[in-house]
Amino acid sequence: MAKKQTDKQYLKSWEEFRVNIDRATPVDLNESVTDKAKRIKYLEENPEEWFKYYFPNYYSSEPAHFHKAATKRVINNPEFFEVRPWARELAKSARAMMEILYLTITGKKKYVLLVSNNLDNAERLLLPFKSNFEKNNRLINDYGTFESFTKWEAGEFITRQGAAFRALGAGQSPRGSRNDAFRPDVILIDDIDTDEEARNKERIQKKIEWVEQALIPTRSISNPLLIIVNGNIIGKYTTVTELMKKADYAKIVNIRDKDGKSTWPAKNTEEMIDRVLKSISRLSAQKEYFNNPILVGNVFEEIYYAKLPKLSTCEKVVVYADPSPSNNTRTKASYKSVGIIGFKSGEFLLYKVWLDKTTNANFVEWLYQACLILDREGVDPKKVYVENNSLQDPFYEQVIKPLVAQLLTDKKYRIPMQPDRRKKPSKFERIEGNLEPINRNGQLKFNEKEKENPHMIRMEEQMLAVSETSKEMDGPDMLEGGVWIILNRTLREDLPYAVGKIESRKY
Repeated sequence: MAKKQTDKQYLKSWEEFRVNIDRATPVDLNESVTDKAKRIKYLEENPEEWFKYYFPNYYSSEPAHFHKAATKRVINNPEFFEVRPWARELAKSARAMMEILYLTITGKKKYVLLVSNNLDNAERLLLPFKSNFEKNNRLINDYGTFESFTKWEAGEFITRQGAAFRALGAGQSPRGSRNDAFRPDVILIDDIDTDEEARNKERIQKKIEWVEQALIPTRSISNPLLIIVNGNIIGKYTTVTELMKKADYAKIVNIRDKDGKSTWPAKNTEEMIDRVLKSISRLSAQKEYFNNPILVGNVFEEIYYAKLPKLSTCEKVVVYADPSPSNNTRTKASYKSVGIIGFKSGEFLLYKVWLDKTTNANFVEWLYQACLILDREGVDPKKVYVENNSLQDPFYEQVIKPLVAQLLTDKKYRIPMQPDRRKKPSKFERIEGNLEPINRNGQLKFNEKEKENPHMIRMEEQMLAVSETSKEMDGPDMLEGGVWIILNRTLREDLPYAVGKIESRKY
């Protein structure tokens, strides 16, 4: 009974949608034939104006630059492959629908395959196309009736003008797809990945193989094919991320740009974005609105925040730093990290962290800022360690030390830096072996005053994502280094009880 009720509500909502299309598209019945022809010609020569006139329900806000640029690419390039990992609320499905209707109604394209993660979802995404053909008065007034008597079903239909549309679920056989002599010349892939699949590399691999070996080969080699892929990046390895590597054009667009401003301010104001983000978890926000899926790992179930004691009251304090040799902020660069770590009454306390993809000069600036905090809090002597194993030694000697020396020249400040030359096991083994027990026993606390700091947020994200396959563990790696230093170089002799309080691990 519940299922039937859901279906009934679903059909009711779609009927309301169709009625809204009808009401939103009034026409001028007194327009002359000549004026009508001129107007249609002008609209077809200006796709943005075409969208605005025929789809007022969708074109309710002035489009952003990335919308207009995307449309120019797909309309001006009959043979094109574009992936659009645009965040939620950036109208990727609506824009693709308007573009494809423009191409089919004006006769530039003949056969559209709309593909989603399953057939039901594909049919749902195809319904706006079908509903506009049935109820959009402006389209019907200018181009004639679209409904045909031959094939007019939810998942497949052919307009009287000869444009064919078919919904297809991922994995279904698309072989034999034809519209008379035409093979598919548009493939729209929308919402193809699911959360469950994103956690299973084998399932994603099979889906990619299906796209490459079954879906795309339905095309005609001699006839241009347009492929548009819409979808958030919901995992590190998904159909969308892999198709991005093969596309002619792919660019991530988030709800906010690199400067923290709305990428589509005409529709999504800063206040609106803030309201939405405050209502959901950061993990959800990063995945849905910033194309940054944070996979929950299998080591740390929870991170504990607390009001930490004054730094000067700690029994031991170290600044630990983990530099990566990269000197840029590019996506593929490694994270650099610096942390202020205290120890008091058997607890390890993370007071402050700097964690980001940044330049070497900025990394040294973090060291300087950490030392200033220690000075301000009256911590003396200062203990500053920089990871420097045998592989990193040239970088430490040739890059980090000269930058620290330059700091002494420029700011008359000496960082009492010393290298940590420990020969380290694998990153995951160290983090799992040395940090997990103290975190599980409530002996690892993060500073609650820093909870909203972007660096601390990144630190928490990386902690929660720690697993054997995780590629981003630079923050936890830094923290493990600082904890190891406290245990092995500062506590062994004068605070032997500290090791005894940590359960079942040998350091």
